[in-house]
Order: sequence, then structure tokens, then C-alpha cells
Amino acid sequence: MRKLLVLFGLAALSAAAAERPNVLFVAIDDLNDWIGVLGGHPQAKTPNLDRLAERGVLFTHAYTAAPACNPSRASLMTGIAPYKSGVYLNSQPWRPAMPNAVTIPQHFRKNGYWVGASGKIFHGAFPDPASWDEYWPSQTKNKPDDPKPAVTPVNGIPKTAHFDWGPVTESSEEMGDYQVVDWVVGKLNQKWDKPFFLACGMYKPHLPWYVPQKYFDMFPLERIELPSTNPDDLVDIPAAGVKMAKPQGDHKKVIDHNQYRQAVQGYLAAIAFVDEQIGRLLDAFDKSPRSKDTILILWTDHGWHLGEKQHWRKFALWEEATRTPLMMVVPKGVAPGMPEGTKAGTKVEAPVSLLDIYPTLVELAKLDANPALMGESLVPLLKDPKAKWDRASVTTEGRGNHAVRTPLYRYIRYADGDEELYDHRTDPMEWKNLARDPQYSAVIEGLRAWLPKTDAPDAPKGRGEE
Repeated sequence: MRKLLVLFGLAALSAAAAERPNVLFVAIDDLNDWIGVLGGHPQAKTPNLDRLAERGVLFTHAYTAAPACNPSRASLMTGIAPYKSGVYLNSQPWRPAMPNAVTIPQHFRKNGYWVGASGKIFHGAFPDPASWDEYWPSQTKNKPDDPKPAVTPVNGIPKTAHFDWGPVTESSEEMGDYQVVDWVVGKLNQKWDKPFFLACGMYKPHLPWYVPQKYFDMFPLERIELPSTNPDDLVDIPAAGVKMAKPQGDHKKVIDHNQYRQAVQGYLAAIAFVDEQIGRLLDAFDKSPRSKDTILILWTDHGWHLGEKQHWRKFALWEEATRTPLMMVVPKGVAPGMPEGTKAGTKVEAPVSLLDIYPTLVELAKLDANPALMGESLVPLLKDPKAKWDRASVTTEGRGNHAVRTPLYRYIRYADGDEELYDHRTDPMEWKNLARDPQYSAVIEGLRAWLPKTDAPDAPKGRGEE
């Protein structure tokens, strides 16, 4: 009798899983709003990301929980914010800090899914073999190596490590991201007897910006447009913010070595390369037998500065470092949680968090609830972009430093109590800090209510690259 009950339970689980959608889960590293549909740079060439956005819902104001690879990805994949876990930095192994956390793929596997991936999903230094049935190239080496120029640094900046850019002589086919897409495409085309959760992690445009020459040729150096910057932008920034910007670091190096245009060219070239890989994935997806029964979601882990506020990279709490592309396509009749699917060309303006991805997928696929999740399902906004959304997005950079983003404002409070406030109706570039203006005291008081009530102690450090 017991055996029959077990078999009945397995059969019920299998039947329930068979009615659930597949998920193609696409991640891109270090990509800010420099894509056509977000308008972050007028010369960006991203036809494939743009066509994906037009197929479903584009969240125009999505924000990371942390502007660094490891804490962003750890929080997204577990649904637990950095200020709860203590994982604030790239150097902090996330799994020891959250030994009992159930990641997105683990939760799908518990609900009858096969889960597999290739490329960068978790931070490279801290992969999580426990989360996957299969990983290519391996459970511990999550992405293939990229070719490098024969002589580095290409940009001539001494002791620059991977803060470098320039072409490689190898072809696109020899790039790691190209090979990742090939593997994922192979999985899309195989026969399945259960639903799958398939993750595809693109490494570019993470530094170094080494991609084939043809992508650099798309952006002639003499025509490069530099980002809009304000030479006095740090004048009204508190000391904690200036310390975060590090104006005497990367920015000084770029200016001193006359590399600003070359750097922008390198970033645009790396974006164009990864966009082409997204195009290859979309083309193969559309030709595969899975295109009609698979939810497609694409996200990036955080934004990126290229000289705004004399800052480079992520690791900051301003708009450029925290805003991320996020888009979703749900076919009609596929997701139990949204049978009508998404409407093509929909844009959601409400500020949302990458923490919201996990509960959204749970609702769409009608999975068992995970009570540990700290985000909110985006399904109401997928159904109606004007749906009520009385939530702010909170980003954390290091213990005690937080940004709060609402439709109108960005508010920053540092661990020492210093503050910044920007009104995005009149100051989208965040050039004027209003925190000391008495007429905004009530606004600031309301925004403070969104700050975390406690900040978890720092998780122990391990190793971790940028």
C-alpha cells in the first residue's frame, strides 16, 4: 500500500510538472542601460535586445539589490536581500552565509523540473553545484575561457589588471559566450519528458573588453560620444559618496592616459558582441520546439558607470550603477499564473527590484511557496503595467549604505548618516543633491521609512574577483 501511495505521489508530481511552463533564464553581466530601448547611449547597437523587449514586457526602472556581481546574484537567486544575509561584497562567499537558502533552480527542481545552466549565473568565484542537475563546462568552472590580446594592457594604463579594452584576433566562435549559447541551444532542441529551467549566463560586457575587431569597427573612435558629465558633480556629495566614487582612481587613470573615447568604444563593442549572442539564442529559440511553451526572462546583475560622477565600474548607489535591463515574455496559455500571457511592446515604469524575479517565477509556474522570499511578484504589473505598485526599490552597497528609488526620487543614506536626494522629474542625471534643502525634509522623512531596520553583520570574506 505504501509503495502504491509513493508511486501515486510521484505520478501526481509528474502530471503537475507537465502542465507547467519551461523557463529560459538569461543573465548578462555588467550591462547598464546602454541598450536601444532604454536609451542610455545614443550609439549603442542592440537590435536583438530591443526585439526581445518588444516581444513582451520591459521594466524600464528595474534596480539591483546590490551593485556588485556576487551580492546581486546571490540575492536574486535566493530571494534574500544583502542586508538580511550579510553578503555585501564580491569577496564574501554567499553559500556559507545562507546554508539553508533554496535557490531558484533548487526550488524548481523540488517542483519536478530539470535544472541546468551554462555561463555566469552565480558569481564566478562562488558557483553552487547544489543548485543544478547539469552545468557546462562544469559545476565548478561555469564559463569557458575567453581569448586575450597577445600583449596587455592594450590601453597602456600601467598596473590596470583587467580594467582594459582592445580587440582580439580570434573569431566570435572562440569567445566563451558564443560557446555558452551553443550549449544552451543544444538543450533547447533536445527532447524532454519533464519541464526544464535552463539558464544562460553571458559574461560580456564584463571587463576586460576584449572582443573581436569587427565589434570595435562598428564604433569609429573619432565619432564616439562621451557620456554626459558634470565637472562639478562631486561638489555637493558627502565624503562617504566621494569615497565611493574614487575620482582619483580609475577616472584619473582614464583621463591621464587619454583613454576616455577608447573606453567607451570598448564598452559599446562588448555590448554589441553580447547582443549578437542574444540574437543567436533568440533565433534558435524561435526555431526550437520549445518556443511556445517557455517563459523567457532576461536580466542584468547591475548597472555600470563610465565617468559619471568621476566614477567607473559599479560599486556605487547612483542611478548608473543600480539600474538594470529586465524583460519578460510569457506565451499565452503557458503559465498557470498568467494564462493570457504578456502583451507585446508593454513597458512598466514602476521601480522594481531584481529580488522580485524569484517570487514572480514562483507565481507564474504555480510552484510551492517559498516563505523566505523578500521580493514581491511582478505578475500584477505583467498583467497591467499601470497596476498599483506602492513599493520602492532598495539597493545596498556595503553594510549600512542604501539607496531608495521611487518613481520620483533617489534617496541615499550612507553608514555614517550622510545623505543624498535627487528629484528625477527635474534632474535625471542626479547632478543636484537636495538632501540639505529644508523644503525636502518631509520627502526625505518618507523615504527613510523604506530603509532596512537592521543591517546583518558582514559575512566572512573569502576570495572574489570584480
